[in-house]
Amino acid sequence: MTGMAVGNAGPRHPVLGPADITDQQLTTMVAASLGATEVELLTSHVEVFPYDLPAINTGGRYLMSGTARADGARVQPYVFFVKVVHSWARSPLSRHVPEELRAAVAPLVPWRAEPDVYRSDLRERLPAGLTVPRAFAVYDLDDESAAIWLELVATRTIVWDVEHHERAAYLLGRLAASASVAPLAAAAEPRRTPRLYTDMWLQLNVLPALRSEQLWRLPLVAHAFDDDLRTRMLAAADALPALLDELDDMPITAAHGDACTRNLLVTDADDGFTLIDFGFWGEAPIGFDLGQLVLGEIQMGERPAHTLAQLEDACLPAYVQGLRAEGSQATIAQVRRSHAILMTIFHGLSAIPFEHQDAAPTDALRHIFHQRAAAARFIFDLLDRTPGQGGAVAVSPRC
Repeated sequence: MTGMAVGNAGPRHPVLGPADITDQQLTTMVAASLGATEVELLTSHVEVFPYDLPAINTGGRYLMSGTARADGARVQPYVFFVKVVHSWARSPLSRHVPEELRAAVAPLVPWRAEPDVYRSDLRERLPAGLTVPRAFAVYDLDDESAAIWLELVATRTIVWDVEHHERAAYLLGRLAASASVAPLAAAAEPRRTPRLYTDMWLQLNVLPALRSEQLWRLPLVAHAFDDDLRTRMLAAADALPALLDELDDMPITAAHGDACTRNLLVTDADDGFTLIDFGFWGEAPIGFDLGQLVLGEIQMGERPAHTLAQLEDACLPAYVQGLRAEGSQATIAQVRRSHAILMTIFHGLSAIPFEHQDAAPTDALRHIFHQRAAAARFIFDLLDRTPGQGGAVAVSPRC
């Protein structure tokens, strides 16, 4: 399933650029997808796959489709989803980070994790209810990019209600504690750890901004992030060393790394999910995936922040049930504390939409800022309600 791409004499599918493949490579994949021994390629076509969100490590998404005659029988259609991933240095989004900081930030956005996942047998190791797209090939294009050839998953669009979040939380708990999955998570290069994220992103970019008077005078920020919330964010910043020390004592589990609802595809096959986008796959403190599950749609403006309490009440115990189903003895209090600290580090302290901070105020932007502020208050409230070992690290100005 793996290999180095061999260049064609000339581009057959110029849309793919360097990710173009030979007839032999395509024939092999088509045969595998159709379950055939002999395949005669008849047609092939490539188009860009539409997607509304840019991603740092994604260089392109494409659909390869066509027809083939399998084992001398009738003509059959085939289709592949092709994803090109590349290093942080090649992403246009990296230009938004000051040049002098790019080298320091690069370890936070590893690009090899996803090709490695699809080269592995994770699909066979996952607990029932979770799967990943079938990978037909992973081709290294050069030292900083790869092309992943996957089945096109037939999904259905749903409204992510509380019950779907709860089901996802249970399965993510099973993923976290699965003894079968654990070796693959442990083999992933440890990159985006809480300490590294703090040192390479929060300390260099976020905390200096939070400690600047200028930030809090900006109209959009001042309108949503009041003095009380400012005090709490700065208190959380001061508490970072103690919070990181607490995480050092938490159980380490497998984590998808970006378990938002967009990365949990729903199909007609069963009541589970197909996991995609493994850029941050690996090990993480227990409860890591819960944060992105409950916050993802709120951060995207697709769900109001006032629903956070309801999602939290459903997802936290479901996640712990998933852990228990795989034999974990972690307590709900322990998971809640780790989850609260992780959300504080990865979401609460960076709640201000810095990408919009200098924009002219509009009703749409005011709404975004207020939703982010409400989410931050929820996170800090949860942190205050979950005392750590040796006493609580509180971020409430009343404490």
